[in-house]
Amino acid sequence: MLLHPSRQHAGAAVTRILASGLLAAIFGLAQQSGKAATPPAPTAHPSQPQVGKSAAVTTGTEGGQAVTRILAVVNNSVITDVDVDNRRRLFALSTGLPISKDILDRLTPQVLQQLIDERLRLQEAQRRKIAVSDAQVAEAIASIEKDNNMPHGTLRRRLESNGVAMSTLISQLRAQLAWSRVLRMKMTEQGRITPAMVEAEEAAIKAQTGNPEYHVAEIFIPVEDQSKVEEARRFAETVIEQLRKGAPFAVVAAQFSQSQSALRGGDIGWVQPNQLDPEVARVVAAMPPGAISRAIRVSGGFIIATLKEKRIIGNDPATLIKMAVVNLPFTSPLDPSNPTDQQKEQLQRAKKLGEVAHSCDQLLETAKGMGLPTQPPQVIRLENVNPPQLRTMLANLPDGKASQPLVAPTGITVVLPCERQQRNLGMPSKDEILEQLVMQRIELVSQQLMRDLHRRAVIEIRNQGA
Repeated sequence: MLLHPSRQHAGAAVTRILASGLLAAIFGLAQQSGKAATPPAPTAHPSQPQVGKSAAVTTGTEGGQAVTRILAVVNNSVITDVDVDNRRRLFALSTGLPISKDILDRLTPQVLQQLIDERLRLQEAQRRKIAVSDAQVAEAIASIEKDNNMPHGTLRRRLESNGVAMSTLISQLRAQLAWSRVLRMKMTEQGRITPAMVEAEEAAIKAQTGNPEYHVAEIFIPVEDQSKVEEARRFAETVIEQLRKGAPFAVVAAQFSQSQSALRGGDIGWVQPNQLDPEVARVVAAMPPGAISRAIRVSGGFIIATLKEKRIIGNDPATLIKMAVVNLPFTSPLDPSNPTDQQKEQLQRAKKLGEVAHSCDQLLETAKGMGLPTQPPQVIRLENVNPPQLRTMLANLPDGKASQPLVAPTGITVVLPCERQQRNLGMPSKDEILEQLVMQRIELVSQQLMRDLHRRAVIEIRNQGA
């Protein structure tokens, strides 16, 4: 993985961190479509897709009849061509790849490896008597829908119209949730991070004042067998090509990275060069923010890295704005020359919000009274806001004053700054240090446990062309 293996810590913040990015894949897909998923029906049990259960596509025929082929057996649990086809189509759909035979074939080896790892993780969860209920999966999906003001049902239809069974997405989510609980249990066994550990890390960071620090996200592509190095490299190059064409890094990481940072869209936070694999550190140091790296060979596989930001430790002045946001969606795309009655009505409601609200609480209460969905105020860093016109508008908008309606093709947004403060972010807070230490321990525990599971497993790979 990307983090240097010498950093071994754990902590009680694991639940919050693991939960922070669990649904990145679902969220990314829904954002691209502008719609959302319907929570699974309580009677569905897709924890391990079985032959015929998700047969959106079959890829073989015998005597003119479509058949489902077994591609791998993991401790007596089968993985079929249907499972692989659904998952690779899900990946292609979420990243914008064309769903062509050539693209799907290039995805197959890594998809199969990912499904093998998922089966091992689910089996370990079952051994530990950990079960993720349908209600928990439904609650997780519903929470994302609510937080992002997404209407119900469109994601299911979009997946199925592209030959992807909804159970494929549910199964991936169930595996992530189960594995997170396994890791939480393992970390509890190892003890917690103490305040002394946090203070020691804080002192070590302060000693590096004036040195560079990088905010990095990763996609880790494992190589379990040295005979498959080139196969993994080709897959990494396919992923890099799509990332450089604009595929969302967080969505791709959530779908295919085999690091625990996948639960955060690949984000590993702020790190110093000595916390990275040496080759990764060398590449990252030469990258401009926003760049996508080449496939970097590291122990156990390949890393694809992106640099989000860079700063000097101890010197990163920032303007932090706490603000409330209300969205008023359109039921159809806006034609500026011919707005619909619903769009005109939303504009009037947005103007009223701006007129009556003089605080974040007032804005949100007024929006609730209009039947609009609301979220608690969020803190943003002004310097990171794009496009520049929006950044300038927020910089000049007084606290307690709502913006003019911000009109987009899909709806209208009203923002209101609650308060702002100037902070030097060059030195992380104790909570941020704790979170980083927890993530490092999670990564190590996950790596170690996966190695043990592979050593103990009986895995049979069948002839994929049979």
